[in-house]
Amino acid sequence: MTATPPTPHPHEALIRRYFDACNAADYQALMSCFTPDAVHYFPPGLPEIPWRSADTISKKWLWCVENLGSQWTIEKVLVSHNSNEAVIEWTHWKRKFNTAQRGDEWYVFDETTGLIKEIRAYYAAPAVKDTAELPVVHGTHMGELVAFDYAGRGYHLRCE
Repeated sequence: MTATPPTPHPHEALIRRYFDACNAADYQALMSCFTPDAVHYFPPGLPEIPWRSADTISKKWLWCVENLGSQWTIEKVLVSHNSNEAVIEWTHWKRKFNTAQRGDEWYVFDETTGLIKEIRAYYAAPAVKDTAELPVVHGTHMGELVAFDYAGRGYHLRCE
């Protein structure tokens, strides 16, 4: 008998729906994930940050898919048991430039609607060029943690 996988927490389910909408470049699906006044914060380096409003966030991700060939994978999800927050690890694949970047995001969900009202993105390291053959420094692929067993822990090693 096969065990039924557990039903994901509603916050995790929404995050996964959000990533699916990003990957599909689906504006309406993206909009449905956010409160109208949502904010997405980033580390320095990107223009026009933070992104303020569901409309802005949705349009910026559409731009990334169209212009960078962006696709994202979720590596890990942790949902708080006592607050409206969650954190994930992700990989952002920029296929038109053959680069990848790993990082994590902290999510805050609206208490009334359950929608995403804030995302705080943090990058693990600078983006890596030429993901077909990631450069190795001190035994570690650039853009990844030193001595961390990505393959052994089930992380995506290429954009699928």
